[in-house]
Amino acid sequence: MRGLMMDRPLLISQIIEYAASNFPDQEVVSRTVEGDLHRYTYGDAARRTRQLARALQKLGVGEADRIATVAWNTYRHLEIYYATSGIGAVCHTINPRLPADQFTYIVNHARDRFVFVDLTFVPLLDKLKDQLPEVAGYVIMTDRAHMPETGLPNVHCYEDLIADEPGEFEWPDLDENTASSLCYTSGTTGNPKGVLYSHRSTLLHSLFVLSIPGLTMDEDSAMLPVVPMFHVNAWGVPYFGPMVGAKLVFPGPRLDGESLAGLMNSEGVTDAWGVPTVWLGLLAHMRSAGERFHTLRRVLIGGSAAPRAMLNEFKESYGVEGLQGWGMTEMSPIGTVSLVRPQDRNLSAKEQLDIKCKQGRAMFGVDMKIVDDNGERLPHDGKAFGELLVRGPAVLSGYYENPEATAKAFDDEGWFRTGDVAKIDPDGYMEIVDRTKDVIKSGGEWISSIDLENAAVGHPEIAEAAVIAARHPKWDERPLLVCVREEGSGVDKNGVLDYLAQHVAKWWLPDDVVFVEELPHSATGKLQKAKLREDFKDYTLPTA
Repeated sequence: MRGLMMDRPLLISQIIEYAASNFPDQEVVSRTVEGDLHRYTYGDAARRTRQLARALQKLGVGEADRIATVAWNTYRHLEIYYATSGIGAVCHTINPRLPADQFTYIVNHARDRFVFVDLTFVPLLDKLKDQLPEVAGYVIMTDRAHMPETGLPNVHCYEDLIADEPGEFEWPDLDENTASSLCYTSGTTGNPKGVLYSHRSTLLHSLFVLSIPGLTMDEDSAMLPVVPMFHVNAWGVPYFGPMVGAKLVFPGPRLDGESLAGLMNSEGVTDAWGVPTVWLGLLAHMRSAGERFHTLRRVLIGGSAAPRAMLNEFKESYGVEGLQGWGMTEMSPIGTVSLVRPQDRNLSAKEQLDIKCKQGRAMFGVDMKIVDDNGERLPHDGKAFGELLVRGPAVLSGYYENPEATAKAFDDEGWFRTGDVAKIDPDGYMEIVDRTKDVIKSGGEWISSIDLENAAVGHPEIAEAAVIAARHPKWDERPLLVCVREEGSGVDKNGVLDYLAQHVAKWWLPDDVVFVEELPHSATGKLQKAKLREDFKDYTLPTA
């Protein structure tokens, strides 16, 4: 027997119309590529989104056409999100920091029809245009006064494109399973893989995030997504922010610590979301400038494990709650958030920090299990660890036009293999032990590179650290610590090892410490362990 309820689809266009109707005067503030601070409302955003939808249809864009963006976090990018998906096309966000070969592979594999590009990245597209034969035209995201000289074919000015279009539009009634957006993984091994989201998965993911206990967001919130809109839809902020009428503050191209701190304080930001490398820069600025946050109450840290020292500094020095989030492109992307439960708030500060250093409990809609090498389930006792698998209505069911990758990604029951090694405790807190490809197997025992890295950056003179496995004739692998000193520091290998000896088991201690000027990062801000392994593949440990 089926329930007698209206069968209405869940559609992305409903979000912007809901925001315009219920929060018409709430602000959307953007630091623009042109240099000014742009300010308008959800009512304005909805009107311009409808104008863009009309303009796209006049360009001949139809359902399922892929429309690429190469752009910063700004109000125009927000309009493209909604207008493209709203007419049944696919908003394909591309990371401009990718290597040229990956960039061109992604555009051609997706068969993008038009590319919307910010001023910053016009020279990039100029260089690559001859390698993108299926792109029919380009839209430069600026006004007529700032249009650059370019050799791009069939080029349009964004503001000219929408200027004469009426502000009314009847959004089509789509099937909620219609594809809405496309994002490719960063491609650390092989070509990047496409994850194709639907309207249904996007709305459900947004609702799931808003249901996370303790993660309160509403009209009194001012959200700063530092996580880029060109990667995993800025973790969903452009969708669930308008759902609750939160003020959106977009940082544009200026992501340095000083610029972010100024924007946070001038715009009353309460919540900011980004990767650890961003917060390292912000905290370094706050320390050197002696500044305070006026309104910031919470930062969500994702993309890679949040160092314990970072979480502690946010709390102890600035009264800001640092939360860890975990997820993947394949999960839309949020899966867990590490919030302290009410019954644990009477614990000591150290015990609460222990909880926050875990990746957290699964949000509604995310099922998790850990399995051994034979695929057998392991207990959630906080001790056993194995490969982490997930499933849910906002988890992918297959990679876009990539059957080979899809075949490897799931177990026999349809669970997605995350590639992470994790343990889950009886309270549901999941903790990543390592990536399956990064864990160090020393003498038959596993050493977590993540735990070692977090311990190392707890040293007051270490700015950033990475641990990789180095070959050893006796133990097979031993940890090698590669780290960046804080400016002006003279700490040496023995100083680091003496510090680590107080925080990790003796047999976990790195066999060597190497200091470098900087660590390699991927286009999404993650440490590039593969690059480090390549750089140090012939490295001989002093204990070897």
